[in-house]
Amino acid sequence: MHLARFPRVRLAHLPTPLHPLPRLSDELGIDLWVKRDDCTGLAGGGNKTRKLEFLLGEAFEQDADTLVTQGAVQSNHVRQTAAAAAQHGLKCTVILEERTGSKAVDYVGNGNVLLDRLMGADIRFVPGGSDMAAELERAAVDVRAAGGRPYVIPGGGSNAVGALGYVDAARELVVQADELDLQIDRIVTGTGSAGTHAGLVAGLAVMGADIPVLGIGVRAPKAKQEENVLKLARETATKLGRPDAVTAEMVVADCDYVGEGYGLIDQGVIDALTLAARTEGLLLDPVYTGKAMKGLIALARAGKFEGERVVFLHTGGAQGLAGYHGELEPALL
Repeated sequence: MHLARFPRVRLAHLPTPLHPLPRLSDELGIDLWVKRDDCTGLAGGGNKTRKLEFLLGEAFEQDADTLVTQGAVQSNHVRQTAAAAAQHGLKCTVILEERTGSKAVDYVGNGNVLLDRLMGADIRFVPGGSDMAAELERAAVDVRAAGGRPYVIPGGGSNAVGALGYVDAARELVVQADELDLQIDRIVTGTGSAGTHAGLVAGLAVMGADIPVLGIGVRAPKAKQEENVLKLARETATKLGRPDAVTAEMVVADCDYVGEGYGLIDQGVIDALTLAARTEGLLLDPVYTGKAMKGLIALARAGKFEGERVVFLHTGGAQGLAGYHGELEPALL
């Protein structure tokens, strides 16, 4: 696994910390640690920064001058892409899907959206349910018509190039654990566009690390999510020269904690946000890490992690909390 073979632009503050969560561990009755990929540094950090290192590497290799990408209105990926573009003198066109249907002022104008604008992204809003692949292509055509050279990044940066960032994260985590003489029994993380989950699975498989990864779903049903992750994990392993490394048994998603849908929060999410904040000062986000922690808490309390040392991969996103002010504030009174 020789990642220096792939073009890369260094964006992240690495390695990110790995540390125990003693008070939350006591609350849940498990040995819980956290891998702080909310600390990657780019415009507040988050998991997409690792992916963007390889995506930007390919963009520069193709002599692009404009990054084109998409996400939901409060997309963490879009924020980090806009920041990477600003940092490297590129233009950035983003398409924000009104996926939740919310028209609340804080949701459509605060949080990540405010940061996107601050960093100079050209933002286009489209209705929920739009064909986002077609919207990306339309935006790329517009960039070319204006004389630009677009590099199109899929939602979440989740393709085999972007997933290399989490192959590297898997290597980094194993090295840190070995240095601490820390045996990891399970990694838990949110799983959505699939790139983070798939990259971890592929990286661990290629290394032969034999650490199971549990993805807590934030959008799709279990069968569809596992299908998406498995496909991308195999594509990523193939890119690394190990097409047979990933098996279907390595891909596990629990999608029982999505609630009413992507980006929609419920009391379980609010409880997870407040528990993490009030036991460890750990800020989660309402869309990904909040739902992942909601699932982790429920599973821990049901005894599913008994006797295990669990590492929670924190993928960032607290910048989006301001977009949910209207929903969170009454619950915190």
